[in-house]
Amino acid sequence: AMLGYVLAAIPAGMRIIRRWQPDVLHTHFAVPSGAAAYALARLSGLPYLLTAHLGDVPGGVPEKTDRWFRWVFPFTVPIWRRAAHVVAVSAFTRDLAQKHYGVQAQIIPNGVDLTDAPDAEIRVGSPPRILFAGRLSPQKNVPGLVRILGRVRDLPWKATVVGDGPQRPEVEAEIARLGLRERVAMPGWVSPDEVLEYMRQADILLMPSLSEGLPVVGVQALSEGLALVVSDIGGFADLVEDGVNGHLCPVDDEGAFADALRGLLTAPEKLLAFRRASLGLARRFDLRNIALAYEEVLQGLLAPQDVVEAFP
Repeated sequence: AMLGYVLAAIPAGMRIIRRWQPDVLHTHFAVPSGAAAYALARLSGLPYLLTAHLGDVPGGVPEKTDRWFRWVFPFTVPIWRRAAHVVAVSAFTRDLAQKHYGVQAQIIPNGVDLTDAPDAEIRVGSPPRILFAGRLSPQKNVPGLVRILGRVRDLPWKATVVGDGPQRPEVEAEIARLGLRERVAMPGWVSPDEVLEYMRQADILLMPSLSEGLPVVGVQALSEGLALVVSDIGGFADLVEDGVNGHLCPVDDEGAFADALRGLLTAPEKLLAFRRASLGLARRFDLRNIALAYEEVLQGLLAPQDVVEAFP
């Protein structure tokens, strides 16, 4: 499927290049779209900017890509080495790119529109509301999330699991087993605007993922002033100051997640302080600043003599 994508993208890309006559190509994900960008750059003579999102780097999402990278890795090396500039969405992604490909990457995180961000006068719900938003897949560990909620069932809270995916039956069965049907809502797939509405009604984002890049839902949660209780992996470390706006918990340690959650559910003043701190941290992910950072990169690629100065 990936080879078919690349083979189809090359002639389509050349048609677009001839029509638009761009100065720079920009590809998101080294695989598979990076392979198409590499070929198009060779055919057109144009430079390309590569933005890496973790899943395209060996070790980024090991449960999904490790076996695949064992045979495809040698073919990905030229994609990274030929890129005129490399951007990573998180420090974790940058470090993996350096380790496996020996390239220097600039961190530009995924951004979020802050024009409608709430003001500082936020309030903790009664009871507090816990939110998960994402695909119900093994990577997201949603059955584990339900078990975490089961550990704090003695406390008042409501939870919403937004999203759909192959693990939905398993998640629903776990909710039923733990007697949480009246406390955990599962609206299924909703539109991006509806996701934001759910966030505006929530106090805590709970994400016990097994792997992540820089999750957009985490950035959105910051912008809506949610406290984050998340796995200590990938880009989550760029979103959370532990003990300030949330907690970073060891991967797959349901007891640690439950303890962190209990600490917030039993201390409304602390939860409120965490939420306000998230609003402050969200400014670094303002989409306007992200756009300016990319504009600076692209300008540097158009003026090679300035690249060293612009990106020391």
